[in-house]
Amino acid sequence: MAIAALFFDLDGTLIDTADDLTAALNHVRQHLYNLPPLPVSQLRAYASRGAGGLLQAGLDLKPKNAAFEKAREMFLTHYAQHLTDHVCFFPGIEALLEHLDRRRLPWGIITNKHQRFTAPVLAHLGLDRRAACVVSGDTTAHAKPHPMPLLHAAQTVGVPPQHCWFIGDDHRDIDAARAAEFQYAVAVRWGYLGDKPVESWGADAIINTPEELWELIAGNRM
Repeated sequence: MAIAALFFDLDGTLIDTADDLTAALNHVRQHLYNLPPLPVSQLRAYASRGAGGLLQAGLDLKPKNAAFEKAREMFLTHYAQHLTDHVCFFPGIEALLEHLDRRRLPWGIITNKHQRFTAPVLAHLGLDRRAACVVSGDTTAHAKPHPMPLLHAAQTVGVPPQHCWFIGDDHRDIDAARAAEFQYAVAVRWGYLGDKPVESWGADAIINTPEELWELIAGNRM
């Protein structure tokens, strides 16, 4: 079956938000606990896990902790005010999206980041005007790895799931693609990746660069 639409995870796949997310975590460390900042390199692997994952990684705070909600609100408030300070595309992504646009291959974004954070970032990068659809973490009743966001995206662009690909940097992306019965699930090595080896995710392909993704797409469409 020919590919008819592609969908991308956002943080860790299309764009690098680790610096701004780390800054939000370090803001909480300083203002609530008088702790020194942690380097981005120590927290990159958790950047796809949002506030909860970063608070656990950087402060060992979990939702069951009494201090968690206050820390989470401080994190999100700071991030909302600084979410475009350092955000940027990963190398090769802009060229990849230009390829897709020229070939008129629809592409969209499916992220667990809530809409109030997604929209300003996409507007800042000009992606809001280009994506065929954007599904945020609160667009549907469930977030990834539940298949609902992916099925909603496919329905929005009018393409059967069996003709869609999903590309992401976390095992939850691959799990969601499998659950939604997407045609192809691609894992990217340049993202945040978390703490599970990428080889264990069950992806149809693992790629090192956006150029490799375009080669897969071009080969599938020929």
